[in-house]
Amino acid sequence: MPSASCDTFLNDIEDIVSQEDSKPQDRHFSRKHVVPKVRRRNTQKYLQEENSPPSDSTIPGIQKIWIRTWGCSHNNSDGEYMAGQLAAYGYKITENASDADLWLLNSCTVKNPAEDHFRNSIKKAQEENKKIVLAGCVPQAQPRQDYLKGLSIIGVQQIDRVVEVVEETIKGHSVRLLGQKKDNGKRLGGARLDLPKIRKNPLIEIISINTGCLNACTYCKTKHARGNLASYPIDELVDRAKQSFQEGVCEIWLTSEDTGAYGRDIGSSLPALLWKLVEVIPEGAMLRLGMTNPPYILEHLEEMAKILHHPRVYAFLHIPVQSASDTVLMEMKREYCVADFKRVVDFLKDKVPGITIATDIICGFPGETDQDFQETVKLVEEYKFPSLFINQFYPRPGTPAAKMEQVPAQVKKQRTKELSRIFHSYNPYDHKIGQRQQVLVTEESFDSKFYVAHNRFYEQVLVPKNPTFMGKMVEVDIYESGKHFMKGQPVSDAKVYTPSISKPLARGEVSGLTEEFRNRLGNHLNSVPHTSAANRRESASSRMVLRLQRLHQDFALKMSVGLALFALLFALLVKMCYGKVYMETCVWNVSPSGMHRKSLPIKGSWQHFEKSEESPPSLITHKLSKTGFV
Repeated sequence: MPSASCDTFLNDIEDIVSQEDSKPQDRHFSRKHVVPKVRRRNTQKYLQEENSPPSDSTIPGIQKIWIRTWGCSHNNSDGEYMAGQLAAYGYKITENASDADLWLLNSCTVKNPAEDHFRNSIKKAQEENKKIVLAGCVPQAQPRQDYLKGLSIIGVQQIDRVVEVVEETIKGHSVRLLGQKKDNGKRLGGARLDLPKIRKNPLIEIISINTGCLNACTYCKTKHARGNLASYPIDELVDRAKQSFQEGVCEIWLTSEDTGAYGRDIGSSLPALLWKLVEVIPEGAMLRLGMTNPPYILEHLEEMAKILHHPRVYAFLHIPVQSASDTVLMEMKREYCVADFKRVVDFLKDKVPGITIATDIICGFPGETDQDFQETVKLVEEYKFPSLFINQFYPRPGTPAAKMEQVPAQVKKQRTKELSRIFHSYNPYDHKIGQRQQVLVTEESFDSKFYVAHNRFYEQVLVPKNPTFMGKMVEVDIYESGKHFMKGQPVSDAKVYTPSISKPLARGEVSGLTEEFRNRLGNHLNSVPHTSAANRRESASSRMVLRLQRLHQDFALKMSVGLALFALLFALLVKMCYGKVYMETCVWNVSPSGMHRKSLPIKGSWQHFEKSEESPPSLITHKLSKTGFV
């Protein structure tokens, strides 16, 4: 049954409201008693999100980058420079490959296994959908290899433009910069030495004094990448050393493809450089020389012996012999004979008692006979080199040795094994047990049980892990020896000598952020770790300004390409109506100040446009070449 209220006829819906019900004005005035609940915002989380855009963002400068380097100390120095520039610009250098957005792979072309590792890393990066930038000697020497197609490459002399290449790669473009640094037509040693850098070891600075060499060894692929000799001026090298010591470095390594040839292209010499460098080495710090080939050290034996006697220079020299057979050396085009090598070693051992001579040997070079190999064995048995790098020969593509008749693989392996057995048959440090030595502590051992130090002859000495020893000169008593090391016990009453240099940079901290570099980036860098939240917000905003500027440049570029395409379509229409048409080459220069166009009449066919290798960082130049039809 319907309720009683339903029996009443209602003229208007408002009749439902009874007199006891609240009137609209009552409800309005009662709102003042309602207190809204305050929703607190997680300020810390907000700041973190503000400063950390999504990692898949196409805005350059906020991605994580993993850098892997193979090969020599020269390559390692290049990797440190690239890491420093990227970090200074805002990228985060990570040690976790899987966490990175982009992999920068810095390759070595000396042997096949090194290139195999490089190729496998590229494949793995592609499988994990990582952005890839390739560097080092492999892509520089052979940029057209199939597995490098479509990938960005930065040449060995273009590492000062790594930020540009990474930015374009993140945007999805493929960029290749493989040109040579030149000044008035003369080839330079490479990128500037005062660029930002992140040293793998804050206590060790690696300085490349020149690039390339004067030899033409038939087995060498590195020459294809590094080219002919090009040396840095002495004053630039001395300035770099000074800067390193001001940042707490206590050990400098000089490196190149051949340090002995330094200066021949600029009217100088290695001894001239070394005498200038030892003037700025603080007490307690040390200098280590890199590899030098016999022909060039022969000219400076007297001077080199004096320099290696200097208390702040390690009595150590790396002189590759490669083979003790003159026949093999001739096929290698090494430009010296075994007698030359022996003369260098004998002279230095006589004038610098205790000097460490390291050398290299290649087993199984094309045409090497058993007799040739036995001569090499006799050389090793005679000199008992404490440091010996034994390499099985690998034919590198494009080298003359790759076309020679090869020694069977099994023979090469057998000779490598035999020479390794002879090398491990003697212990070079047994006679040093009981000696008291001064050692410079610079790093931690691989097993993390000891600190690693080096004595006057750059022999490895393991010492207890006392944090006060790191970067210091310590006096130790040698109590044990192995094949590649000695162990030293710190003398109880000995003074731990502190070099007269500044406190080292923290691991991962950017070195060499000069005022000029800051200005070049618009003074919008924030390189100091552990900054305040306000500074981080300011840095993020500043980087955004730089990105917006680049977006404007990209827009202008797209407009210029669009105009060119429009002109092309228009020409097609004209051709269809009027027949033969001539068009012209259009070169558009896009810079922050605007677009500028110049033209040259030309006939030809449509080709792709690409980024010019000669454009400076402040100017992006694109060329639309040979546009038109006949």
